Amino acid sequence: MKIYNTLTRQKETFIPLEENKIKMYVCGPTVYNFFHIGNARPFMIFDAFRNYMEYRGYEVTYVQNFTDVDDKIIKRANEEGISPIEVAEKYIAEYFKDADALGIKRATVHPRVTENIENIITFIEDLISKGFAYELNGDVYFNSQAYKEYGKLSKQNLEELNLGARIDVNDEKKHPIDFALWKAKKEGEIGWKSPWGEGRPGWHIECSVMSARYLGDTIDIHAGGQDLIFPHHENEIAQSEARSGKQFARYWMHNGYINVDNQKMSKSLGNFFTVRDILSESSGQVIRFFLLSAHYRNPVNFSKELILQAKAGMERLANSKERLVFTISHAKGQMNESELELVSALENHRDRFIEAMDDDINTADAISIIFELARFSNTNVTENSSLEWAEKNLSLFNELTGVLNIIKAEDTASNDNEQIEKLIKDRVEAKKNKDFALADAIRDELKSMGIEIEDTRQGTKWKKIN
Repeated sequence: MKIYNTLTRQKETFIPLEENKIKMYVCGPTVYNFFHIGNARPFMIFDAFRNYMEYRGYEVTYVQNFTDVDDKIIKRANEEGISPIEVAEKYIAEYFKDADALGIKRATVHPRVTENIENIITFIEDLISKGFAYELNGDVYFNSQAYKEYGKLSKQNLEELNLGARIDVNDEKKHPIDFALWKAKKEGEIGWKSPWGEGRPGWHIECSVMSARYLGDTIDIHAGGQDLIFPHHENEIAQSEARSGKQFARYWMHNGYINVDNQKMSKSLGNFFTVRDILSESSGQVIRFFLLSAHYRNPVNFSKELILQAKAGMERLANSKERLVFTISHAKGQMNESELELVSALENHRDRFIEAMDDDINTADAISIIFELARFSNTNVTENSSLEWAEKNLSLFNELTGVLNIIKAEDTASNDNEQIEKLIKDRVEAKKNKDFALADAIRDELKSMGIEIEDTRQGTKWKKIN
């Protein structure tokens, strides 16, 4: 398997530190609001990556943090007249609601910054004792000049950095790019006691500490959005390696940006969408299908039209599954000679799926192969097929879509199944009695429920159409 490593700017063969085990850290949300579609992409991409690695037999320890103390959280707390802790609790709960809708599994551990204050203080003390950090009026800064490899991830010329962009500017710092490890408490802010006075952690130190606590000094993979390469991940490397003297992460993975209607997503442009906003119009499964239909390192353009296209594509796959399920409900017997000759062609889809995913998690090609599998099954599984052959096709379909978690059971079965089946039975009875008016009325009722029916020699098939 090959992974594109941002650190080296090339695809590399993935070799874990420990055989068949992966230690992986993914930057989670700052919980002051519902997360937006841009945030959703790394959460979902690396969830799919984790699923795939588990499918290939790896034991994955997957850590995704919650930043539950931050300037934005404090601001939201003041706006809502509640404590920062209450803001964080509220939006952690909302995160899980949206993550569940998107089919994102829980991490092995979801650590919070506020649960790791003592560890953060100890970490900072270690950096000070080793000459990599210094205190300044209650703040503590990382000494970037003491760490000679600073900039190795972002490949930036440090002297030409835009200092006002994402770096705390303080004229008293030893160097403009030195970043805060600890911030002195300001009036009205939350704070914790420390050797440098009351205060709270800086943003970057938090992930380093939580990664070290739950995964150790060196991990296999660190992942997140492209926007985190600098300064966040650059700073994580510097402070982690300065403290431990060991390589922090062996592979760095970053997903591309999301644009909205071919424009950068921005509140000022009015094209800023939370996942909660989008879920009011589309299912979480459609959003997941849409985001996985592009290679994770490529930019993605989000629009309502493209979401509708994704929905149509997902429905084609769901219909293929429904067809197989229907065939199985009537089929009997073992595979015949002609079906046995097709087994290798069927299973070739699995090999090609794995080949695509082994090439830097190419979910776009993997989904294309699933479509090819659906077309293969549509052609080669008929009303005359054996039960064994139909089940073999469905099993592989479920296996591959299950890895990406893109077609769930609820996409092919309604909670109102019993009612639908009763109406279909009543319609069959009405046609038998030549009561065609009633039969047509039942068809119309089913249509109003979003159900399309098809009369076949095997019986009446139905599917959802909305």
